Amino acid sequence: MAFQKPCQRCLARDVPSDASPSLVLLAAVAEDLATAMRRIRQLAYAILDGTLISIDRVADQQPYYSDKHKRHGLNVQVIADAAGWLVWASPALPGSAHDLTAARIHGIIDTLTSADVMTFAAKGYQGARGSVRTPFKRRRFRPKLSGRQKAVNRTHARIGARGGRVIATLKTWRILTSCAAARAATAIVQAILVLHHVEANRYAG
Repeated sequence: MAFQKPCQRCLARDVPSDASPSLVLLAAVAEDLATAMRRIRQLAYAILDGTLISIDRVADQQPYYSDKHKRHGLNVQVIADAAGWLVWASPALPGSAHDLTAARIHGIIDTLTSADVMTFAAKGYQGARGSVRTPFKRRRFRPKLSGRQKAVNRTHARIGARGGRVIATLKTWRILTSCAAARAATAIVQAILVLHHVEANRYAG
């Protein structure tokens, strides 16, 4: 199934008519990936991860059903820094999109590679290439991993756990976990992204 890259500005405006003005304003000022790269380029390394935002069933259910999670939802990609802070979150795609597919649609892989940003990602991103590093995987021709490969995977898992914490933090926002409308998800995610940046700047002094 082919997906088109969503227009972030258009999706941010596509919110229910009864949405609060604050949500609309916050979503409108969220950074797109090109703008966020100004800070991402300064990172020691980036962490790429994806998550499924659950939604109610829609009329055309198939694109939103995730075989991996066994439920309907939307795929959102996140980029975190080495400290586990949320740096950027993507517009939402239908949940049937795999993480690697979603990352490519948003141009994340090419953008990070062009900027030469070392990026750690989970096994679901294997095949991304470029500057994206994924864990070693056992294969038919390599049924066992070497001691060095296992050590690399352990280090990778510790780094990747910070991306998992970012997603866990993202989902502590009740407005996101109770999101029922597919068309509202991107605006909500973008608004949360802005608030995360405000909090991060506050702690940075």
